[in-house]
Amino acid sequence: MSGFEQSTVRVEQVDDTNWKLLEGFDYQGRSEVFHVPTGQPTDFASVPRLFVWFLPRYGRWTKAAILHDHLWRDRAGEGKMPYVEADGTFRRAMRELQVPFLKRWIMWGAVRWGALVKPGGRKGWLREAPRLLLVTALALPIVVPPALVVGAALVLFYLVECVVWVPLKAVEIVKRRTADGTPKEAVAPHLTWKL
Repeated sequence: MSGFEQSTVRVEQVDDTNWKLLEGFDYQGRSEVFHVPTGQPTDFASVPRLFVWFLPRYGRWTKAAILHDHLWRDRAGEGKMPYVEADGTFRRAMRELQVPFLKRWIMWGAVRWGALVKPGGRKGWLREAPRLLLVTALALPIVVPPALVVGAALVLFYLVECVVWVPLKAVEIVKRRTADGTPKEAVAPHLTWKL
């Protein structure tokens, strides 16, 4: 027997991109039970903004993503588990949550690439490299062309926001100087690649 207990994911928003778990849950892995504790920080699936059209940050894989956050931060990050095992557990958990085959392998590939920048994240990396390169070769022609369009659209929208912001900021300044009531704040736009 393996998998997630019957549980509901309950979270509280911490900031624009981060949440914390209000109720922990367990995942029965191949040989170990992993307890994801109450208060566990998560950003769900860490998908860059350019790719959320393809892989949203939450979905059928939400519990697996929260489990993976726990494994990376609290287990692999502290040297209690290799990143390669944490990533394999993530892929297995997605399979048990019935995430479609190619989608779960692409998500696994993304976290395997991400492990390269983690201290100790290269351990066991070469062993998975052939499968990772195959998944990457399949995914790149599908996800890169639309991501370039999305990136260009994000930059264009940011520029339009800047153009609109300038007169709004001017009105705010004039209202402050003339004491014509409390003006609405003209919030400056910002371009971010992380959702």
